[in-house]
Amino acid sequence: MTHTPHSNAGMSRFSSVLLVIGILLIAANLRAPFTGVAPVLEQIIAHFNLTASQAGFITTLPLIAFAVISPMAASLAKRQGLERTLFFAVFLILLGIAARVVNSSIMLFVGTAIIGAGIAIANVLLPSIIKRDFAAKVAVMTSAYVLTMGIASGGFSALVYPLSQYKGLGWEFALGASALITITTLIVWMAQLNKHTKPAQTAQASTLNKSVWRYLLAWQITLLLGLNSFLNYIIITWLPSILTEAGQSATQAGAYHGAFQIATAIPGLVLIPLLGKLKDQSALSFILASLSACCALGLLYMPSFALVWTLLLGFSSGACFILGLSFISLRTDNSTQAASLSGMSQSIGYLLAAIGPMVAGALHTSTGSWSAPLWLCAGAGVLCATCGWFSGKNTTLNNS
Repeated sequence: MTHTPHSNAGMSRFSSVLLVIGILLIAANLRAPFTGVAPVLEQIIAHFNLTASQAGFITTLPLIAFAVISPMAASLAKRQGLERTLFFAVFLILLGIAARVVNSSIMLFVGTAIIGAGIAIANVLLPSIIKRDFAAKVAVMTSAYVLTMGIASGGFSALVYPLSQYKGLGWEFALGASALITITTLIVWMAQLNKHTKPAQTAQASTLNKSVWRYLLAWQITLLLGLNSFLNYIIITWLPSILTEAGQSATQAGAYHGAFQIATAIPGLVLIPLLGKLKDQSALSFILASLSACCALGLLYMPSFALVWTLLLGFSSGACFILGLSFISLRTDNSTQAASLSGMSQSIGYLLAAIGPMVAGALHTSTGSWSAPLWLCAGAGVLCATCGWFSGKNTTLNNS
């Protein structure tokens, strides 16, 4: 049986709405299951008597899984089809959530790794399915699913601790609660399993002339996403420590940390109208990444304005993430190329994301100050801006 390229234009209105709901539900699973750990991490440490490094490994494991599994996602989709592979990815997330509820420190780590693998596959393939079925609305769909990720992860993070305290149910119940979204996603996504599957690869022009890893443009997009993730995960991990050392109370630092995560979701609302109008996104990418660099230095040299720097840093970081994801679709000619570029950029990106907090922590330990880590963030922001300038130009891989 051959599979023909599918167009959104050929879908009924109901099928199209169902597909959009399915995509947004998948997006709701792509952050919450692992960012939701942070509010109950102290409970988990106490429960299993974990060391600081073991506790840190819980938050790093999904990022390592992203880096390792991402390159495999495109070939899996070529064999099994996008819809079935995405269903498998969400099922893996559910399996990981279930494993984590078992009262065992080994299963906690195994479940976290399985969640990371499922998220990695879905992360890579969502831009590909958007490229194929919503080619005229790439920016809108990308912004919508990134906004959904932010709202779901922020909302779940806010609920996890109160849930763990409710009638003494504990952190296992609280983390397991995210399975409700995952089960709903699997049920809704079942409607896609018998439809258009494999990424289109019909005309010779649709294929790349060489490996995606050998295109300068592919590396520019990859480093835009990677350096932004490097900076973003340093801030997610260490912002409370940076703020308390600068004189903020622990309560304020926690509130600012929450504000940072909410701010990363807001650009989805702002970029929807902008990206549709801009053929060239070079200046926008450069300005936003440069703003990240300035905010990192603002935290260091003007800590009294910490809330301003935190909100702007969250906004600019979230915006660069949306731009990078949009470029995966905008700079490719079809869903096959998009899947290959997505696998490359997310593999390198999450590898950088995983090492960022460790490097920043080591710098702080050796220097006794947050100056070097924040300068590291600023440097990453400048390099990210440079990559954003080049990857924002209106071209595609085959024409670059």
